[in-house]
Amino acid sequence: MTDRFSFNLKHTDGRARTGVISTTRGEIRTPAFMPVGTAATVKAMMPESVAATGADILLGNTYHLMLRPTAERIANLGGLHKFMNWDKPILTDSGGFQVMSLSDLRKMSEKGVQFQSHIDGSKHFLSPERSMEIQKLLGSDIVMCFDECPALPADRTRLNESMQMSMRWAARSKDAFGDRPSHALFGIQQGGLEQDLREESANALTEIGFDGYAVGGLAVGEGQEAMFGCLDFAPEQLPTDKPRYLMGVGKPDDIVGAVKRGIDMMDCVLPSRSGRTGQVFTRNGVVNIKNARHADDPRPLDEKCTCPACSKYSRAYLHHVFRSQEMISGMLLTWHNLHYFQEIMQGMRDAIAAGTFAAWEADFHAGRANGDIEQL
Repeated sequence: MTDRFSFNLKHTDGRARTGVISTTRGEIRTPAFMPVGTAATVKAMMPESVAATGADILLGNTYHLMLRPTAERIANLGGLHKFMNWDKPILTDSGGFQVMSLSDLRKMSEKGVQFQSHIDGSKHFLSPERSMEIQKLLGSDIVMCFDECPALPADRTRLNESMQMSMRWAARSKDAFGDRPSHALFGIQQGGLEQDLREESANALTEIGFDGYAVGGLAVGEGQEAMFGCLDFAPEQLPTDKPRYLMGVGKPDDIVGAVKRGIDMMDCVLPSRSGRTGQVFTRNGVVNIKNARHADDPRPLDEKCTCPACSKYSRAYLHHVFRSQEMISGMLLTWHNLHYFQEIMQGMRDAIAAGTFAAWEADFHAGRANGDIEQL
């Protein structure tokens, strides 16, 4: 434990990095995958179950929590950690991405964003200052500055204007965040897929000075090839001695490709959302448990996996409870997916430390290319 936020970069292998982020609530091993607890819960999971998968940190969602139950209520009840019974670190996003996606319900200006709640239509205002206030009330360990995230594709003029405003908002976020040594504030790089705009954004953020830096504005419709093309230069534009966070990513091969290019932290709803819809990620690729081929199969989803779904239940059972719409289906499949994602992170951490990342990556892709086990 520490009374300050810090990052210790321990090993590199090519551009891939492994290290430790230290916070007052514990250490975060990087590269790190953060399960998403949108409304103060990782859907279908108990907090201790999420920890059992190997997660060191969760993501909470400022937009959803400010609307329901409200940040003020959570603060009065002892803060987000106590409220949701999670004693490890929490990162909260700024709310900007969700607000920007409400294109029909929002009005944006230099000051901030006026928007209507998707829940009841009530009017709210979110600005860099209000976002910092909300995240302070929540008590998160890592706070994200407030930015605008335009959907891709977008023309260069639009991307430049958006990036420039995000940098002005970043400076306001830093001012409003104040001096909170046991908490961290991350800046967010913008600029679409344009290398020079990304460079300008990175320089502006570095001049302001943050505890970590996010690559924002990706995984918004541009496709994997374009995303990797941007990641070939964007992480390298950010300070080497601070954590680099790729927001909203992603699928297993997205995560591996991002780490290969120098990313330290990621988050995505995919493992939990997919678990609830019967899509399972395994070392042999994606399995759809709803398919009839699993109905009489006594084998586990993945015989090498030690999660409860694989070690205690058959494919036949998992198929049955999914088709019967039983709650245990979402619980078990989400647990498996989160376990598998954390297994990938541990595999990468070990490989980077050993200097064998290229071989690990080749094995990872070869296993997934094999496809699911033969049908009985």
